[in-house]
Amino acid sequence: EKVVPVPGWLLFLAFSCRGCWAVTSKMLRNLLALRQIAQRTISTASRRHFENKVPEKQKLFQEDNGIPVHLKGGAADALLYRATLVLTVGGTAYAIYQLAVASFPKKQD
Repeated sequence: EKVVPVPGWLLFLAFSCRGCWAVTSKMLRNLLALRQIAQRTISTASRRHFENKVPEKQKLFQEDNGIPVHLKGGAADALLYRATLVLTVGGTAYAIYQLAVASFPKKQD
């Protein structure tokens, strides 16, 4: 068998159960190989380049056209605003209803 250098955290993990785990050299090699592959993948991953749209968005949101800032994003903003409004009003009404039901318990015969 070939001697494989083992990181300290793995030794702690292997021997912390006092024999509960049987750690073989093959398992250690597989874990070390996986760690090396993960490091290589993360460090050499190509970075995506996105176009900077900040100046366009600044121009859009600073325009003085009478539209509230929370609706200047277009149809998606309007949809989210209305959904939030409906959920808030509906939730408040339901909470008041449940409070009224709890305030007047049913009479037991």
